[in-house]
Amino acid sequence: MNLKQLAGEYAANFVNDGMKIGLGTGSTVYWTIQKLGERVKEGLSFQAVPTSKETEALAQQLNIPLLSLNDVQSLDLTIDGADEIDSNLQLIKGGGGALLREKIVASSSKN
Repeated sequence: MNLKQLAGEYAANFVNDGMKIGLGTGSTVYWTIQKLGERVKEGLSFQAVPTSKETEALAQQLNIPLLSLNDVQSLDLTIDGADEIDSNLQLIKGGGGALLREKIVASSSKN
């Protein structure tokens, strides 16, 4: 198990019943989504707003209930990764097509 997998799976522990969450995109969030899929099988009930088609497809495969950002006023939590982070917690996000959608979802989130 690598550090990205550990971090991604750990992040899934912050999701509780009834939450509306944002799901980011990338190699760390992949593991979060996998773990959330397991938790859905165990009975966890939440809804997620995906930030990319890739995230949407994976979440659908794992029976994670999805929402459009247009359907929610705010999100309880957004889980996303970063390409680099320093000791001052300043981070660099990747570019790519999901960046704008990730920013919009993150700005709609309480945490």
